[in-house]
Amino acid sequence: MLAELSIKDFAIIDEVSVQFREGLTVLTGETGAGKSIIIDAIQLLTGGRGSAEFVRYGTKKAEIEGLFYVDHDRHQAFQKAEMFGVDIADDGMLVLNRTISANGKSICRVNGKLVTLAILREFGQTLIDIHTQHETQSLMDVDRHIELLDLFDRNQIGQAKSDYLDLYKEFDALKKRYKELSENEQEMAQRLDLLEFQYNELDQANLKPGEDDELEEQRNKLMNHEKIYKGLHDGYNALYGEQKAMDWLSLALSSLENARDYDDEIAKKAEELANHYYMVEELAHGVRNQLDGLEFSEEELDSIESRLNEINRLKKKYGQSVNDILEYAASVEEEIDQIKNKDTHVSKLEQSIHEKAEDVALEAKQLHEVRKEASIQLTNAIHEELKDLYLEKAAFGVDFSSSEGSAQDPVIDGKSVKIGPNGYDLVKFMITTNPGEPLKDIHKVASGGELSRIMLALKRIFSKHQGVTSVIFDEVDTGVSGRVAQSIAEKIHGISAASQVLCISHLPQVAAMADTHLYIRKEVENDRTTTVVEELDMTNKVEELSRMISGAEMTETTKDHATELLDLADKFKKQHA
Repeated sequence: MLAELSIKDFAIIDEVSVQFREGLTVLTGETGAGKSIIIDAIQLLTGGRGSAEFVRYGTKKAEIEGLFYVDHDRHQAFQKAEMFGVDIADDGMLVLNRTISANGKSICRVNGKLVTLAILREFGQTLIDIHTQHETQSLMDVDRHIELLDLFDRNQIGQAKSDYLDLYKEFDALKKRYKELSENEQEMAQRLDLLEFQYNELDQANLKPGEDDELEEQRNKLMNHEKIYKGLHDGYNALYGEQKAMDWLSLALSSLENARDYDDEIAKKAEELANHYYMVEELAHGVRNQLDGLEFSEEELDSIESRLNEINRLKKKYGQSVNDILEYAASVEEEIDQIKNKDTHVSKLEQSIHEKAEDVALEAKQLHEVRKEASIQLTNAIHEELKDLYLEKAAFGVDFSSSEGSAQDPVIDGKSVKIGPNGYDLVKFMITTNPGEPLKDIHKVASGGELSRIMLALKRIFSKHQGVTSVIFDEVDTGVSGRVAQSIAEKIHGISAASQVLCISHLPQVAAMADTHLYIRKEVENDRTTTVVEELDMTNKVEELSRMISGAEMTETTKDHATELLDLADKFKKQHA
């Protein structure tokens, strides 16, 4: 959820900080007070297009910061954070920040890390879904309809899609390799020349597994010969030289041996010391042998340096280690064989592609069937929502189509179809609001009031599946009144059960349903206009709803109506808690 929004020097806003809660928050106020400006700020914070025009006149920059909380590690924001190297604490706190300078340049940060606008937008899309009168969002984006359908029945479709993807990746890899071997003879000849040059260079280098690590170790010993010699010499001298550590240990052992017959504890210590004595004695002999065999050769060091230089040169071209280089050499040898025996390999690939196409066709068909079943459930659910919004004559449907495939693509139901990571389905949501009229693309529905209700029906279904933490409605209730307005208010509150909802509204029915009611007003101070946000208590809620009902002068009748709306809203929320 969006917990706090801070805005500074943005449009007519001087400086404001708004804290938000879970549930439904409604923002009301006089026209031009800055309600939509707050939504504009959130859009920019989540990656919308910005310009210098947003910077408050006379200031150098506008700054917007939002504090979000994501409640579980399966949320898409965690995936984005891992992808882009952003740290998210265990409490799920995520801070988005955007600064727009007077010259129009933007600086974006996520949890303090500088990111590009595109990355900020990717985070924003996982956190906020905004719907305005003039802007379509994910539900109106045809390209996202298949994703929404898959989310609607995540378990069934998810499993079918996972089974399909495993085969599709193998199938796609085979097709790519076939294309590489089949196309452009000139490029293939040039590729062969390059590979043979690389293979000859690596073959002549005569590398051995782990050779670089061994040479580094030898070089380190030779370069530190004096330190190694001194360490061994001084260590051995301490044991058998002037310091005579072994003599003292021998004396200690003899002393304990002389008394061991009189005390069992002394006998144990004598035995333990004897063990240690012989171990140290053996170690001392080992130090002496290593010291005797220690040699330094300038020629050997030069030879090692030369070999390492050659290996490092190859590392820059072929891998991070000798083992990586050897793996690369093996792959080069394999590819040379494939090119030189191209016809044989192409024939084998054709057979493999044909066999894999049959397997992937079965999984793609299964994925399609599961989606078709889910689309029926989705259609029924949306029809129920539309009835509640007094669009009982409207009809919703999910259109399935596919694109014609190539000769290598799977054959399904007697025709070749183009497949991708989502299978072969092209999914599109369709609707009509007039009986007898054919279903049309959802984004082509023209009536503003109908579109608002259709959007709410879709949001009501998908809000718990999309995973966004907050849904924002900016005056989507325009053009409705009466019982439709009440139904819209109830639907918007219903959406807030799954996602935090922020809503700018002119409808008293929607405002009455608010869990939190924020009033936006303008103030003029020192000849400058600024925006003030305040949370209304019950008394002020009644006055604001009364103003919204009457449009001008408040009367006792409008106050009574406002109180009645609040009572009805409270009863509705208790019934649906």
